[in-house]
Amino acid sequence: MITPDDNGSEGRNPGIGVALGAGGANGLAHISMLEVLDELGIKPHCISGSSIGAVIGALYASGMSAQEIREQVDRIVISPDDQLTEKLISADAFRWIKFLEIGFGKGGLINGQGFMSYLYEIIKQDTFESLEIPLKVIAADLWSGDQIVLEAGELLSAIKASMSLPGVFEPVILNGRALIDGGTVNPVPYDVLNGQCDIVIAIDVLGQRTIPDEITPGYFDTIFNSIRVMQRSIMVEKRRQSEPAIYFAPQIVDVRVIEFYRASQVFEQARPFKETFKRQLTEVLSAW
Repeated sequence: MITPDDNGSEGRNPGIGVALGAGGANGLAHISMLEVLDELGIKPHCISGSSIGAVIGALYASGMSAQEIREQVDRIVISPDDQLTEKLISADAFRWIKFLEIGFGKGGLINGQGFMSYLYEIIKQDTFESLEIPLKVIAADLWSGDQIVLEAGELLSAIKASMSLPGVFEPVILNGRALIDGGTVNPVPYDVLNGQCDIVIAIDVLGQRTIPDEITPGYFDTIFNSIRVMQRSIMVEKRRQSEPAIYFAPQIVDVRVIEFYRASQVFEQARPFKETFKRQLTEVLSAW
């Protein structure tokens, strides 16, 4: 396994940082890219994440393998091949119902506490300090617009803040701030790892949407695609200022932000990109 060697000796293995970007259900593609790290025996020196990237990053930083994370996803999504009635009477399907706790009048449609409870069952970690790999979670201050980097103290509140997509999830009040989705301020937070890792890998899962025959959008398409437009603009400017060693964007097409039930389709779309990612990563490591 390639792990960082901090003794400063010549020929040491590089410290590898991994930035997992925002993208809603597209972010399940992060799991496929993390499988590449596992296949190469690479343990990151540090991880950063925004929104779904914070969720997947926390699971991975807790010590779970990418395959174990994929298995957890498979447990709680309804695939096209499953009998719907069987899923509806299962305990895991009931978890999805608990996730959708409506919170009208509280700044969002969903309060997210059900998902947080389930996430805790999987991670079994209370604080950043208890994770196996250091993690930086990105959120945004709703009122000041500042980027907030959370890396110490209570873990689940930080994750919940980072995934609080405006208009869908309630903002999280933490340390005297109203925090929202980290993807609104830093969609792929590779820059927060600069200076702390020798090689920084950025995974962009914003994905793509094709223009439909009926171009007049519905309410949610307007909200979600508007956020995507802003995120794209942020990343264009960020990449003008600095580039990570690897900036990789598996192209997941036409999966809406909250369509997590389409996990199998996301994995299928991500599969061809795994070999490309593995080749790029191997080339960068070979040149170290």
